[in-house]
Amino acid sequence: MRSAGWLSLSVAIVAGLTVAVSRAAEELPAASGDVNAPATAAPPASTVPVTPKDAAPPPSVTIIGASDAHGVLGRDVLSAANEDMGRIVDVIVDRSGHVRAAVIDFGGFLGVGSRKIVVDWNAMRFGKIVNKRDSITLELTKAQVAAAPEYKEDTPMVVLGASGSLQPLQAAQ
Repeated sequence: MRSAGWLSLSVAIVAGLTVAVSRAAEELPAASGDVNAPATAAPPASTVPVTPKDAAPPPSVTIIGASDAHGVLGRDVLSAANEDMGRIVDVIVDRSGHVRAAVIDFGGFLGVGSRKIVVDWNAMRFGKIVNKRDSITLELTKAQVAAAPEYKEDTPMVVLGASGSLQPLQAAQ
């Protein structure tokens, strides 16, 4: 949030300097003490500030309240029956950037014997998240998740979803 504030401040300062330089260029120099000096015609002043061709437009800024959104990586996942399902270790997005699934580190004890399972994003419920200690609810049973194949990066993945909620990924052409 601080970097967004500094960025906004920097953009405002640059815009202010651009306007000040533009206005200074428009003003005629003060008359000199030499009355016999020939008058020079000043070029017409431009009223539009000149900006470099490669200057990027300022970024948009959105403010999200602290109680309106929370991070999910590392968050505990529980079943509807309050069973420990593991914790989210990664988020899977498709080529268009839409979130499709979450990778859950499932099973084991203190990281020993655990394996990664991919679950459909729509099978998770985030409604009870108020602070960092709150967990996410998964609409699958522990037995269903235990039966799922393990996720290995850079290999085809099997996404486990609640009944009827998973949409197939369109093949790239």
